[in-house]
Amino acid sequence: MFRRLAVAVAAASFAAVAATAVVAQSDVVKERQTLLKEFGTATRPVGGMLRGGTPFDLATVQTALDTYIKNAKLLPTLFPEGSGPGPDTEALATIWQNKADFDARFAKLGADAAAARAAITDEASFKANFPAVVRNCGACHDTYRLKKN
Repeated sequence: MFRRLAVAVAAASFAAVAATAVVAQSDVVKERQTLLKEFGTATRPVGGMLRGGTPFDLATVQTALDTYIKNAKLLPTLFPEGSGPGPDTEALATIWQNKADFDARFAKLGADAAAARAAITDEASFKANFPAVVRNCGACHDTYRLKKN
């Protein structure tokens, strides 16, 4: 009887730990997806400015760059081993196979965004500096994100 109880307690403990790990993994995936979506939300109006469809607005550009700077610092910590690839994420296995390069790309994005924030004062400097920042996005997506159909 005691042996069965011990086995049952051990099995329940293992199940609780496993469930906690799954929830933690799910939370980190959701958290990084939220921050990555913030990049897209910040980029949309600025992209319109680059294409000439939206009037230039320095405050909007600075807000977008602040988002890039902030999220570029946080995102590398949200790709721990075991948090992908999976059905709920577009993250490719190459992230964890080349984690140093992946993290360095976020550092470059943050540095490029900070440099652009200091350099952009008007529409001309925006058009000269902002494209270098958003090229970081495509370069990372090409290597580390599942291609969408």
